[in-house]
Amino acid sequence: MKPIELSAATFENETASGVTVVDFWASWCGPCRMLSPIVEELAGEMAGVRFAKVNVDEEPVLANAFRVNAIPTLVFMKDGKAVGQTVGLQGKEELRALIEKVQRS
Repeated sequence: MKPIELSAATFENETASGVTVVDFWASWCGPCRMLSPIVEELAGEMAGVRFAKVNVDEEPVLANAFRVNAIPTLVFMKDGKAVGQTVGLQGKEELRALIEKVQRS
């Protein structure tokens, strides 16, 4: 399952309920391209978790709102609130553990 693309107009509705993992990325970012297939794999494996992407070049207002200073940045949302964040390339099992922690909180 591919993550959905978010914009400033759709962000609030798409992250309002449940757990959403938001990948802030850019097409020119090498680590972002390495993280993308990991995020896609987890999206296919983790039922009940929404996965989304925000292109920082196209949505600078969202990137600024979440203080994204380096990419890739993953923001973990629960019921419309940011509850965690990682910066840089993460391994699949590390990400799974972080997401499961958010689900339990």
